[in-house]
Amino acid sequence: MKKMKVRQIENGTVIDHIAAGKALYIAQLLHLVESSLFVIGSNLQSSKFGKKDIIKIENYNLSDAEKHSIALISPTASFIQIQDFEVVSKERAHIPDVIEYLIVCPNHKCITNIEVMSSRFVINKNNMSVRCAYCEKKYTVDEVKFKRLI
Repeated sequence: MKKMKVRQIENGTVIDHIAAGKALYIAQLLHLVESSLFVIGSNLQSSKFGKKDIIKIENYNLSDAEKHSIALISPTASFIQIQDFEVVSKERAHIPDVIEYLIVCPNHKCITNIEVMSSRFVINKNNMSVRCAYCEKKYTVDEVKFKRLI
């Protein structure tokens, strides 16, 4: 018999298969702590991944920008839309080839940190690194800071 450790939601979004330990960071990125009713399950058993995190958010739909940021943080994530306690859609995280506006370049001398302009990073999906299109510096995903999403 399957036991449910995290309660169901009536309407909203479930972010499942988050890499263990990453859910709190994602919740902060999405401003969930300040504005939404949400539940986090951390270090839950997963037959696919060993351990995983999960976030359930009441009455909230993720934007494409939010999904792209989450995909870089946890490529194994999946996004599930719930309506009237039923799954209406489910999609795996998709890592884009290029991501704009969402990452702050760690290079303080980068033009994106000096001028008022948007950042642009090229994603290397093989080793999960990013390269700034302006200063050409390369970073691992863990080395960059994501802009807080609204």
